[in-house]
Amino acid sequence: MNRAPLPAGRGALELSGLTKRYGNERVVDSVSAAIRPGEFFSLLGPSGSGKTTTLMMIAGFIAPDEGRITVDGADFTAVPPQRRGFGMVFQNYAIFPHLDVFENVAFPLRARRVAQPEIRRRVGEALELVRLERFARRTVRQLSGGQQQRVAIARAIVFQPAIVLMDEPLGALDKNLRYDMQVEIKDIQQRLGMTVIYVTHDQEEAMNMSDRIAIMSSGRVEQVGPPDLIYERPANAFVGRFLGEANLLEGSIEKVHEGEAELRTRDGLLLRGRIDGTAQPGQQAALFVRPEKLAGGAGDAAANRANGILRRRSFLGSVIRTTIDIGPTTQLTMDSPNSGHGLHLQPGAEIAVHWPVAHSILLTP
Repeated sequence: MNRAPLPAGRGALELSGLTKRYGNERVVDSVSAAIRPGEFFSLLGPSGSGKTTTLMMIAGFIAPDEGRITVDGADFTAVPPQRRGFGMVFQNYAIFPHLDVFENVAFPLRARRVAQPEIRRRVGEALELVRLERFARRTVRQLSGGQQQRVAIARAIVFQPAIVLMDEPLGALDKNLRYDMQVEIKDIQQRLGMTVIYVTHDQEEAMNMSDRIAIMSSGRVEQVGPPDLIYERPANAFVGRFLGEANLLEGSIEKVHEGEAELRTRDGLLLRGRIDGTAQPGQQAALFVRPEKLAGGAGDAAANRANGILRRRSFLGSVIRTTIDIGPTTQLTMDSPNSGHGLHLQPGAEIAVHWPVAHSILLTP
């Protein structure tokens, strides 16, 4: 099926100072974001970070206490949910058990009083898009979890919305099926050119699917950007820790020179890292480096280096994770490919590690 994509320019969404309070608590605190037409935009954060509440305000199910929601230049803040025209996919699918697959998908069209021939055409196209055309007359109880999720997606897109909201739609699926569904959802989104706002707490899921990610914590947006940029250059320690594994070595800045600074760790180790903003000698900071950037051995004189005691080695399938004590209060984590001929030291052995200064970032409060 070669279904035409949506007209260019439809599906722009802007959040301006969106705030929601419950009692004295701000569960969403002045969230602002500009989401482009056709963008896959994820809200990522731990439980209680405000991401689902933000999505529910976008959907119209929760009224904001402050702020505005604008869609294609029109103010949608007070528009009721049934008039916003958004597709919606929930974590629990919300499929009608008394209807077969065809009628579940047809429901939004019947609610809009679409003519029967057009319903047949659109439902057929939607089911073909999610590869369920052979299951049109099956009952929901005859479907697997992944098939039920496809029904929910087909129902969300059958009326051709410019914007589709997804609230942790893959949370109930096993790991392999989750990955397959990630690929399918992304493929559908790109083929149709629709804007997707996606809520998840799964970091790999967000990085795999998103054009941009908003990292949320305590109701606020900590950082917005493409997955690779946020992963490599987190704005602060929270983002660094939350999006993947991270080494954060705390200490005090000793010198600053041409975009780099020297950090003296609490255990006396002198390390260098890049700085994106301003930093001053004496300022407290943390050196950030991803575990996969570390390698065994002393390295060259230009690299950051440390000696320590191997504390633990963990087999993670494709990766071997090594934990190293490099001081009384400091540990490093190193991830190495499981090549079958890597380092085979035992816990308690002395080990040297190194990593490039270019992959070290100094994060200041």
